[in-house]
Amino acid sequence: MPLRVRQRCHAALTAVLALASAAVLSAAPPAAAADTWNEVGSDRADPLTESQGLASVEVPAGSPNHYTGIGTIPLSVRSRGWNHVGDPDASYDGHIVEPYQADSGNAKMYRVQAPDGSWSEYVHTLGSGEALNNSWVAISPDGQWMLSGEYGTMNRFLVLPTPGVNGTTSPSADLPQVSTVVLDHAVRDVQGCDFSGPTTLLCSSDDPDGSLFGMTKPLLQVDLSAAPNGSSDVSGHVTALRQLPLRSSCSGTFEAEGIDYDRRSGTLRVIVVSPGFCVLTDSKTYRFTRG
Repeated sequence: MPLRVRQRCHAALTAVLALASAAVLSAAPPAAAADTWNEVGSDRADPLTESQGLASVEVPAGSPNHYTGIGTIPLSVRSRGWNHVGDPDASYDGHIVEPYQADSGNAKMYRVQAPDGSWSEYVHTLGSGEALNNSWVAISPDGQWMLSGEYGTMNRFLVLPTPGVNGTTSPSADLPQVSTVVLDHAVRDVQGCDFSGPTTLLCSSDDPDGSLFGMTKPLLQVDLSAAPNGSSDVSGHVTALRQLPLRSSCSGTFEAEGIDYDRRSGTLRVIVVSPGFCVLTDSKTYRFTRG
């Protein structure tokens, strides 16, 4: 092929590739930048009543944060086998959802407190391959959908209608999984997640290994391709932001627990339980703000 013809072909091919690249970039949603969270303080976490999770409650006005721990499980609930409670969340209209699990069986339970103080229970039958454990819930900002997490190494989060808020739910009917958040990077031992925006989650991981992100006990950010809608799966891009604080008078294994983002103050809170005897003395709820 003559040189001049090759040059024309090369120029045309370059132009086509440039146009194609521009089309792809314009069609793809912009990637969200990972936030930086700086520690600004801490409060002691009671090992019995504040060791599993927390949620900021907006309704009724002036409500304190809602904590969970082994000591918050009612006897009537424990006696029916629901002996573990995870990290709760609250919808912006004041419904609080607590995730429960039992040692065996084929279901998990979500206990819901309405703004008037009344409680109800919703049971979800496990799907194929679904883990029995029920570590946390995160309610979407529109209130209609609830993400739920499984302990262990996972590549997904479950999406269910928010019990007590979504009009399709009833305590007398099974609470179904309606879609999935498909993660682009495996996560391990996630103990809590909370929405900081319509398509952004912040998650606390109790990962003791560190091989997934180059650190143990990471704070994770998950950017969703779209807001959960209950009808189709969405993808989630996972980023490790930092290691959670691991400070105690005792040495040993820490446990990262639940997480909460309070949109009113912009404060992120994460519970970290201290090792050994110090679980009683210096376990903390750490506070962070964006840097």
